[in-house]
Amino acid sequence: MSASLDDLRDLSPVDDEKDEVDSLPSIATSDIYSDASLSDSDAQEEWDRSLEQLQLMLTMMIIPFVGKYFGRKFAYWSWGKYMHWLHGVDIKFTNKKAFKAAGAMEAASSL
Repeated sequence: MSASLDDLRDLSPVDDEKDEVDSLPSIATSDIYSDASLSDSDAQEEWDRSLEQLQLMLTMMIIPFVGKYFGRKFAYWSWGKYMHWLHGVDIKFTNKKAFKAAGAMEAASSL
């Protein structure tokens, strides 16, 4: 019976795994740190690309939309003040939600 247990231990895959692990090539410590610095530079490049995309989004989409929206609001406000000053006419918007929605749609239409 003890002979059969020894035969089973000899055939067990645990011993084969130990041999495979022992035969793996060793890695120098300097190689490990140089790989970490490469991953840092890759992360920095990705961060820079993300910032560039955010900057493009701001300069091409968000700032022009906000500028058009508030520019139109200022134009309507100043036109109302001018009409009141010159002609004595009061300009009132009856539906402010519709006015704001129309202004937003007009500002977004040409983007």
